Formats: sequence, C-alpha cells, structure tokens
Amino acid sequence: MTHRQQMPVGRKLSLVTLAALACSPVFAAEPLGAYIGGNYGSTRGHFDNPASITPYVGPGFAVSGASEDSRDKGWKLYGGYRISPYFAVEGGYFDLGSFDYRYTTVPAGSFAGELRPRGVNLDLLGILPIGDRFSVFGRVGAAYVDSRTSYSRTGAVTTIFANDGDKHLRPKVGVGMQYAFTERLSVRAELERYRINDPVRNKSNIDMASVGLVYYFGDAPRRVAAAAPAPAYVAPPPAPMPPPPARTPPPPPPPPPAPVASPPPPPPPPPAPMPESRPAKQGRN
Repeated sequence: MTHRQQMPVGRKLSLVTLAALACSPVFAAEPLGAYIGGNYGSTRGHFDNPASITPYVGPGFAVSGASEDSRDKGWKLYGGYRISPYFAVEGGYFDLGSFDYRYTTVPAGSFAGELRPRGVNLDLLGILPIGDRFSVFGRVGAAYVDSRTSYSRTGAVTTIFANDGDKHLRPKVGVGMQYAFTERLSVRAELERYRINDPVRNKSNIDMASVGLVYYFGDAPRRVAAAAPAPAYVAPPPAPMPPPPARTPPPPPPPPPAPVASPPPPPPPPPAPMPESRPAKQGRN
C-alpha cells in the first residue's frame, strides 16, 4: 500500500503565516465572549505494530510482510468562549480521517484493517496576544474518541477475533497561532496531538496540522485610555530684578563765599575831659 505524498506540515504553517501577515487592516482587539470555527488539515498516525497477530487470526500464522497508510485528511468544528484576552474554553467535534494497515501471513493469506477515529473534545486555551492582530496559544484538554475499525481477510486467514471499535477518554494537547483579519474574523493555524486506542496496534498517537477560520460574536473590548494626570502647577520664573540705578556722585559743595572787605571801624572818640574838682569851702564858724 503506497504512501500519499503531502506537503510538509512545517511548510504549510509557514505559508499560512505569511498569507496572514500580508494583510494588515486597522481594527480593535478581538472580542471577548462566544465564537465558532472550523479547521481542515492533514493528519498523521504514529502506530505500534503488534508483536504477534495470533490473538487476532488464531494460532499457526506468521507475519511475512506489513504495510500501512499513516496519513490522511482531518477536520474539526468547534465553539468556545473567550473569558479574557488570555484564556478561553473550547469544545468541538473532530474527524481524524482513516488509517489502513495490512499484514501478509504464512500460510498464504492476509489480515487488514481500517481505523477511523473521531470524537468530541473539551480544551482550555492559554492565549498570548502579540499586538492587536496576532496571538499564539497553547491548549490542553481531553478527547472522547471512538476508534471504529473494520477488517478484511484473504487466503488462509478465515477468522478475525479483533474488536471492531474502542471508545475511550484520552488527553490531548496542541499549540497554534491566530491572526485577526477584522474585529470578528480571524484565521488560525495549529498543531494538535490526539491519544487513541487502536484495537490491534494498541495505544497510538495521531497528529493533526490544520488551518481554519474563527468568527467572534461578542463586542470588541473598548480601549480605555489611562487618564492623564492633571498638569502640575509650575510657578513662572521670577521676573529679573531691574539693575540698580547708576550712582551719581553728589554735587560738590558750593565754594565758600568770598570775604567782603568792610571799612575799618571808626576810631573811638577821645574821652571827654573830666572837670577839675575843687575843694569844698569851709564855712565860717
């Protein structure tokens, strides 16, 4: 059985990323609240071959060759609720495609099976926004998987004892990135790993690399600009002091008055002549 040739998963995700980044509309952040989406992509199984096919076809048979087709296409539909810019809860339905295998036996015969895993899941997403448009996320959750299997036989193989299905609850993980075209419509690319039970090949893993669209129903959160602090009052610088007036020297004192020449005082008058004193006349006795 031949393997189908497909583009490598890493290259697909790179092309999706480049296509998303080529568009750069201006819009608000992605809304919170409910959303729906759908993805389509490639799946690849990692299976363990059984040590012996005796439990499934009976004793007396040996395996002379084996072939398998471990690649197919898968899809999923989902809905979720974005609790905050950083967390969301998401549940959905997935179909991982079909995976064929064939064992050639001795005595000549063959034993073949086809596995078709599908189911429902519930995940918690942790989201890291990078700017307004781009974000990366990781997911962890649980998947309830119905591993339906159909069988066929040829030649000496006359009876098959394998179960035709197995239902089980198993963990699942994933990583992805998302780019918002508009406020409500985004493109998503992601890689997920599902743990399944194959009735013949036991516990196995199936990886799905997918791209899809997500539509949001909520209102975009309003951007609340932080209130600018009131401007602090800054007193104007003091006016420069006027320069002190230039000092003018005091006027010189007036010159002393010139002496006025006065005539000399008149000489004093000569003293008046004193009268001569005469002795008194003695009386007659």
